[in-house]
Amino acid sequence: MTEHRPHMLKNRHDYLPAAGRDAFLPGYDLLTRALGMNPVYRALVAQAGLSDGQRVIEIGCGTGNLTVRAKRSCPAADIVATDPDPRALERAGRKTKGMAGIRFERAYAQELPFGDGEFDAALSSMMLHHLDGDTKVAAVGQLFRVLRPGGVLHIVDVRGDGVPRLLEDAGFACEITGSDRIRLAGRVTYFRATRPR
Repeated sequence: MTEHRPHMLKNRHDYLPAAGRDAFLPGYDLLTRALGMNPVYRALVAQAGLSDGQRVIEIGCGTGNLTVRAKRSCPAADIVATDPDPRALERAGRKTKGMAGIRFERAYAQELPFGDGEFDAALSSMMLHHLDGDTKVAAVGQLFRVLRPGGVLHIVDVRGDGVPRLLEDAGFACEITGSDRIRLAGRVTYFRATRPR
C-alpha cells in the first residue's frame, strides 16, 4: 500500500482550481453546462460500461459531475473520486449526499495514495491538458500502477494529439475511440487505455 502523506497537501495551491479561480467556483457547474459537457460525460460513462462490484477511480473530479453520472449508470460500483481542490470536493460531497459507494479524496493525480492494482477502471475528463509534461507523465504512471492488470482507463480531453504516446510510454495499450465538438472548447477526443494482463 502506498503511504499516504497528508503533509504534502498542506498549504499548496499548485493546481488549477476547478473553475480556474477559487472565486469562480460557484459558477462552475453552469459553465460546464454552457460548454456542452453533459453529452461528453454521458459518452465517457457509456464508453466505460461500468459493472457491479467494480472499483473505479476518477482523477480531477472537480465538483463531481462525471462522478454522479458514473454512479447513476452503475449504482453498485464503488467510486473513489480525487481532486487537489478542497473547495471543489466540498461541493461534490454536497451534490452526492446520500449516495452510497462514492468517496471523495483530496489527492494529486501524480501522487495517488492508493495501493498497486486497487482499481478495475479509471476515469479522467478534461484534466490532463492542464498538467505540464512531467506531471502528466507521473499522473499516467500512477494510473497504470493503481489499475489491476486488465484494468481500463477512459479519458476525454482537448488537445489529445500526444495522449496515445503518453499512455503507451507508461505501458498502456491505447486506442482512440471517438471525438466530438463542444461549444467554446472545440474538439474533444476519447481514449481507452488498457493495462495489459
